[in-house]
Amino acid sequence: MKNQDKYKHKADTEVTDNMHHSLKTKIMILLAAMVTGLVLLILAINSTFITRFYSNEKKRDIVHAYNEVGEILAKYENCEIDASEMSNRIEKVTNPVGVSLFIVDSGWNTIYSSKNQGGVDDRDRMVDSIFAKPSEKIDIIEKKENYTVQKAYDKKMGDYYIEIWGSYAGCNSENYIAMLRMPVQSIKESIAISNRFIAYVGLAVGCTSIVVAYVFSSYITKPVKELSNIAERVAEMDFTARYTGNDKSEIGLLGNSINAMSEKLERNISQLKSANIELQKDIENKNKIDESRREFLSNISHELKTPIALIQGYAEGLKEGISDDPESMDFYCDVIMDEASKMNDMVRKLLTLNQMEWNEEPVIERFNVTELIQSVISNNGIRTSQNGINVIFDQKEPVYVWGDEYKIEEVVTNYFSNAINHCEFDKVIKVAIEKNEDAVRVSVFNTGKNIPEEDIPKIWDKFYKVDKARTREYGGNGIGLSIVKAIMESNNSGYGVINHSNGVEFWFELDCKNE
Repeated sequence: MKNQDKYKHKADTEVTDNMHHSLKTKIMILLAAMVTGLVLLILAINSTFITRFYSNEKKRDIVHAYNEVGEILAKYENCEIDASEMSNRIEKVTNPVGVSLFIVDSGWNTIYSSKNQGGVDDRDRMVDSIFAKPSEKIDIIEKKENYTVQKAYDKKMGDYYIEIWGSYAGCNSENYIAMLRMPVQSIKESIAISNRFIAYVGLAVGCTSIVVAYVFSSYITKPVKELSNIAERVAEMDFTARYTGNDKSEIGLLGNSINAMSEKLERNISQLKSANIELQKDIENKNKIDESRREFLSNISHELKTPIALIQGYAEGLKEGISDDPESMDFYCDVIMDEASKMNDMVRKLLTLNQMEWNEEPVIERFNVTELIQSVISNNGIRTSQNGINVIFDQKEPVYVWGDEYKIEEVVTNYFSNAINHCEFDKVIKVAIEKNEDAVRVSVFNTGKNIPEEDIPKIWDKFYKVDKARTREYGGNGIGLSIVKAIMESNNSGYGVINHSNGVEFWFELDCKNE
């Protein structure tokens, strides 16, 4: 509690010093500036564009009325409507938009005349506007083939009007001349009034916004103070601090983010501690690896020492002519060749194992494993017959699997050679293929002694020998099963060994799906 009070007091002091005079002020100034700018923008737009907008709207209304009057006159000339109906329809068009209208025929006889305030109420004023001299106050706004729109000053009324005049060509060789006019009320005074009103409203809104900004900024700074206090506690490694507000805005999101950050920091520190423990284990493993490397070199040295010594000894004997007996000399040569062959086999296996352990990519292809097994059995036929071993392999039909054929042949060869070297009792080696829906299991069984259970996990290690004397007897070097392990793991396939009551079974599996 003491620490929490300390953090709270410190955070409150800093927030009060920095935010009370900064964040609130900025919010108030920003909001006041936005309101002021918006008011000024409205005043500028109002003063600059409203006159043009107003004139364009008036022009659009009067042109529209002119065209509709033309349609009504066409119906009148075709006797579709009478004069009374024509007047009624014209009034419905002109009255809503404040347009006055004067229509005459080709003989300047009045067809229609509206008596709106400021309207065209005599032919003289119509003629004055149509045939006005250039010096008079008339501005042509738009001139088309059948009408002219102009802005004219009426001295009698003392005001400006938008006028449109033109002729309608009748179907009975009768032409009508019409003039529509619409008063353009002076909007300068209206704009001034509007601008004053906007200024007053803007001032009132600006004052209100400052008050609102002050209250609103207090609402914002309160959770910010809380967040600052929480952040300070997290910085001091107090991960129990949590934001508990219900705010759904960005403040709430920030609070939730701080909570998530606190949880992740706590979790990461825990992971770092675990990683430190793992590092200690890795150091221990490194020491074990170094020990294994030394053991590996010792094993190689030991494995090579005996054949090298034999080769050297017998070679020196031959050189010194220790015996002139051809049979003895042949024996010496056979020993040298046999030991050299063993060394060559060990080096070859070490190279193969090295390639496997350096993750050489297997060449996956589909091949007939039945044919491969038959080939391995055939290649070892002399060895099995010399040892009096009965080989059983009943599979005749082809079985296709996926894998690296060359490396799988190495696996089968190692299993089969291992079975020959350890085959005892009934002298039987049985090779079998079991196929299920997804995989094929190949097993090589030989009668003989079981592998001690405590040695089973170790037989896949390099240079490990269960019976060192027997292994030396047949020339083994403890590398074959290490190669099997590397090959099967590179193929992502299973492998293993099973003790039976009368012998040992080694097995591996391969994928046989065609997808």
